[in-house]
Amino acid sequence: MYKYISWKLISVIMTAAIICGFIMGGLIVLKLDLPEIHQLDHMHPPSITGIYSRDNQLMDEWYVEKRELLSFSEFPDILIQAVLTTEDRSFYSHNGVCIRGIIRAIIKDIMAGKYVEGASTITQQLAKTLFLSNEKKIIRKIKEAILAFQLERRYTKDEILTRYLNQVYFGSGAYGVKSAAKIYFGKKLSDLSISECALIAGLPKAPSWYSPLVNIKQATRRRNIVLKQMAETGIITKEVYQKAYNSPITLKEESHHDKAVFFLDEIRLALEERFGSEYIYQKGLTVQTTLDKELQKFTENTIEKHLKIIEERNSYLDTGILQASVVVIQNTTGDILAMVGGRKQKDNYYNRATQSKRQPGSAIKPLIYAYAIEKDYTQASLVLDAPVIFGNWRPENYSRTYSGEITLRKALVLSLNIPCVRLLDSLGIEKVFRFCNNMGIETSSNYDLTFSLGSSEVKLINLVSAYMIFPNMGIYIKPRYIRQVKDSSGRMQWGYGTEKRWIMSKFSAAIMIDMLKAVVLEGTAKKARVLDFPVAGKTGTTNDNKDAWFIGFSSEVTAGVWVGTDSNESIGEFETGGKSALPIWIDIMKAVNQKYKNKAFYIPEDMIFVKVDVNTGQKSEKKNAVPMLFRKDSFHLGL
Repeated sequence: MYKYISWKLISVIMTAAIICGFIMGGLIVLKLDLPEIHQLDHMHPPSITGIYSRDNQLMDEWYVEKRELLSFSEFPDILIQAVLTTEDRSFYSHNGVCIRGIIRAIIKDIMAGKYVEGASTITQQLAKTLFLSNEKKIIRKIKEAILAFQLERRYTKDEILTRYLNQVYFGSGAYGVKSAAKIYFGKKLSDLSISECALIAGLPKAPSWYSPLVNIKQATRRRNIVLKQMAETGIITKEVYQKAYNSPITLKEESHHDKAVFFLDEIRLALEERFGSEYIYQKGLTVQTTLDKELQKFTENTIEKHLKIIEERNSYLDTGILQASVVVIQNTTGDILAMVGGRKQKDNYYNRATQSKRQPGSAIKPLIYAYAIEKDYTQASLVLDAPVIFGNWRPENYSRTYSGEITLRKALVLSLNIPCVRLLDSLGIEKVFRFCNNMGIETSSNYDLTFSLGSSEVKLINLVSAYMIFPNMGIYIKPRYIRQVKDSSGRMQWGYGTEKRWIMSKFSAAIMIDMLKAVVLEGTAKKARVLDFPVAGKTGTTNDNKDAWFIGFSSEVTAGVWVGTDSNESIGEFETGGKSALPIWIDIMKAVNQKYKNKAFYIPEDMIFVKVDVNTGQKSEKKNAVPMLFRKDSFHLGL
């Protein structure tokens, strides 16, 4: 009998040993399968890329995970207490795993017949966040416990809590409490109220469900639970609890249009092309752009103001159908100071300044005149303004009247069609097209004489950069959006230089400035004479008043305005470039002059002003004679 008992005892012992061996072996395997805790010291979470204006004002942030790291001393005590109260009250007394909490959770799970409570400590939550998945399996919980013990052995409680508050997900793209405070309330942590701290503290339990941006009712309910726990544990008084409980949740007001979305889209495209999408969203770049944030906001408001005025003049137009785009560029650098691609409309970010191609009407004419001047024509050269037929096409002046032989200057000032068509014909279509392409005009349509009247569609930004050649004395400067890009360590990654090329002589450019100044002083842009500094430019209007343009410049900036509709409808019977687009341009240029002080246009040496009869092109002292700029060696005047 004793022999039988001894064998039975031996069997039990051996079975227990085998089971223990399996358990120990399983734990060893699990441990081998776990990441090394010391890797945490070298982990670098995805960083935030910041987009800044030219004067270093933050405009936007791009990220996969919005995460900003703080030290322990930077966390408000009330926020720490709120988090500990709701997530792990025994945090400073356990060794990574709370046995009492596990037993309580098991009982609740059994009673519910399903998984209802996780019993994870803050250390366990951190372990899961950093090293494990979210799957609800016993094997994951065992791994989580092992990692929690290891974390507790390697780091102090404050270090663990710091990593938790910096790393855990708080919903709506916010990782860490600093990002949560910024995303939800637009505040620094130190400025959070008790109510706001309680809301943030309650988010880790189910961040996607309790995010106030997703479900404000559930967020309020969860916040109130946290506030009640804080009152029950003596962290706050009943009076403070009641006040916080009754306070509404006031979220950060977000306006996409305050972010210069059209401009930022161009920045995004440029950076993705240079670095790739993954790099710019994870490497924490600092991007200094060319945008003047103050001017940008003023430009957006100015567009809206003037479009409403146009709508009031033309009451039959549907509200909101009118659109406008604006580009403002600094002449010497090519820096885009302001860009608006359209009216403020929710989720409509089609950039009409860089993507839309529209017929420019007479705004294209200065480019043809520029080629003529470069080919030894002068302002006083004569061109015939009389009816003409080219094949089956018979162009007409807007006024249906004709002046006979007139100077190039007068033809441009009055924006006459026939002289420009004749000029293009005499210069050669192909040669003028190549010249315009070199000026940055991208067009492949209407390779014929109708180009002189603006039949070929162009982009606003290209037309503005072409005009900028004149105040830059014949040099094309490619518009730029970015000044520099630095990595998270402050090292330069991209110094965006100025791309230049020679287009025409400085003498030709100066003459074109003089001719376009005359458009303001004597022609279709007289409204701009209200400005107290020298400007030059050209209006443009298409058939049936479907598009209204004004492109112009001062010594410091070149700006262009387009007004029209996406459906290519008429904007009004009398809505010309001078009536619809020019007033917007004038207001913007007034604002520009407050910061970028304009001065007189540069005139190269070896040039001279001569009074010339605008009709005959001869030197004259008559009443209709005006000063025109010429090179001193101009053969036409024998000077």
